[in-house]
Amino acid sequence: MASIHDTKRPGAIHGSRRRGLALHTVLILGLLLSAFPFYWAVIMSTHTSSEIFSYPPKLLPGSHFVENVRSLFRTVDFFGSMANSLLVAGSVTFLVLLFDSLAAFVFAKFDFPGKRTLFVLLMFIFMVPAQLAAIPQFVIMARIGWIGSMTALIVPAAANAFGIFWMRQYMKGAIHDELLDASRIDGASFLRQYWHVALPVVRPGLAFLAIFTFMGQWNDYAWPLIALTNPDNVTLQVALSQLNGTHGTTDYGMVMTGALLALIPLLVVFAIGARQIIADLGKGAIK
Repeated sequence: MASIHDTKRPGAIHGSRRRGLALHTVLILGLLLSAFPFYWAVIMSTHTSSEIFSYPPKLLPGSHFVENVRSLFRTVDFFGSMANSLLVAGSVTFLVLLFDSLAAFVFAKFDFPGKRTLFVLLMFIFMVPAQLAAIPQFVIMARIGWIGSMTALIVPAAANAFGIFWMRQYMKGAIHDELLDASRIDGASFLRQYWHVALPVVRPGLAFLAIFTFMGQWNDYAWPLIALTNPDNVTLQVALSQLNGTHGTTDYGMVMTGALLALIPLLVVFAIGARQIIADLGKGAIK
């Protein structure tokens, strides 16, 4: 029996290696396909519009990146618009993490009258498209007097149904009832339970929600275009839309340069959030 197993073992090892090689090949191809649009954006940002539409297409970097950057800065207030976007996206992300995690903590670990009804109502709100709320939201902001200011972007987005639903589902499995019972025996209040028991456990979920929220606010175009009537307060996506000229006159090299530079904060936030997720999951696996 031992000799039979010994003869089969090399074949099994080779089969495992072939499967591993095939899996890595597929993953590498998927990575290349996913990275190609970003590579193509980099290439287009270094060429002029005529070179972008030339045939065969140019697959190597050109020499007009600096000129495209200068044209971009002359055409729009790039850094001012980026500062506005950072203010809006950063403020909304902080408020969403705070309010959504608090509401989710209550829904996940506490019982109170009307809990199911409120959660069903929350799910209905979750399923309503955001575009349907644009008109009533604009009317409310106009009556309050917030149209034209950053407040019209920050306050309505300070909490959302998806964040509450996501954190509730995460907290139900991540936070054990024994931990909360022990904290109550020690005399911990609700806020102490939230801060010292819940938050340290759900940091990976918060990191994902932070990435998701920041990216959504950073890329938002429709509502800032409607609400920001003051040209000095426009966000970066609205400012970049001004680069589109009349038919046939758009400088696509400059447009792609602006789009490429606008990706930098997203890459930074994604790198920080992903690192937090991996680090916390690694600690959990070790424990």
